[in-house]
Parts: sequence; structure tokens; C-alpha cells
Amino acid sequence: MSKRQVRIGIVAGETSGDRLGGAFIRAMRNEIPNVRFEGMAGPEMIAAGCDAIARIDQLSVMGLVEVLRQYPALLRVRSRLIRHFLARPPDVFVGIDVPDFNLGIERRLKRHGIRTVHYVCPQVWAWRTGRAKSISAVADLLLAVLPFEPDFFDHYGGAARFVG
Repeated sequence: MSKRQVRIGIVAGETSGDRLGGAFIRAMRNEIPNVRFEGMAGPEMIAAGCDAIARIDQLSVMGLVEVLRQYPALLRVRSRLIRHFLARPPDVFVGIDVPDFNLGIERRLKRHGIRTVHYVCPQVWAWRTGRAKSISAVADLLLAVLPFEPDFFDHYGGAARFVG
């Protein structure tokens, strides 16, 4: 008798997120051998076994002028990812960092009953603390890289776990 395959949607938007995503995928495979990952990935995540439906280089833009020029393309990529995950709902969605991109995806997916995780808490404790409540409402779980972040987000109603 085979176990049902666990599907995880995952989106990283930059090189550091790709490295974290690759390590996350490998760690999850150790815990859940029958897991499938798909989403926006870079070389590390692909090497770890993620099926790339988009590539992180599509988000790699720097500077205000380049961001403004690429903004419509960025919105199209995000819309395509949302449509994909709504048409083929994963068991859970993991957005890695890039909060301006991933929190929008998480918000839409959560509205449709898909569980959401945000890996690398936005540093709202340093500035824009008012966003902590809205981020906590969007992500079912925040994976924190700093040890004090779970207590901070707990104050705003967020479930956060320190993962280092």
C-alpha cells in the first residue's frame, strides 16, 4: 500500500532564498520521502528536486528604474503562479523571503483554503511593526531565522517557529 504523495508549492525569488529552499527541500525529503515540490526555483532548489514552473531569474531585478520597467512582467509571473496553485492546490505553500512578492501569493492561496508558510520573517520588528499583524494573518506559520522573532510575532497573533 503506497502513501499519498505530499505536494508542496514553493517560491523563492533570489539566490539566498534558493539556497534556503534547497536545504529546506533536502530536509523535508529526509522527513517525508514521498514529497513533491513545485514552484519558482533556482539551481539549488532544482538540484534538490523541485519542479520549476518558473525560475528565480525572472525576479532578479535591481534598482528603481529596472523594477518599474519589469513590474508588469513581475505581476504576470505572480499571477501565473497563483493560477497554477489554485488549479492544482498543494498541501501547503511555502514562500521564501521576498515578502512583497510572496505575501501576495500567500494571501490569495489562503483565501482558497491552502495552508501557507512564510520562511524568513520580514524584519518588521526593525521597521513597520504595524505589518506584523497583517503578515501573521496571511501566513499560517512563519519560519524564523532569528531566535527572538517567534515571541515578537506571537504578540501580533502569529504562529512562528525558530528554525535558525
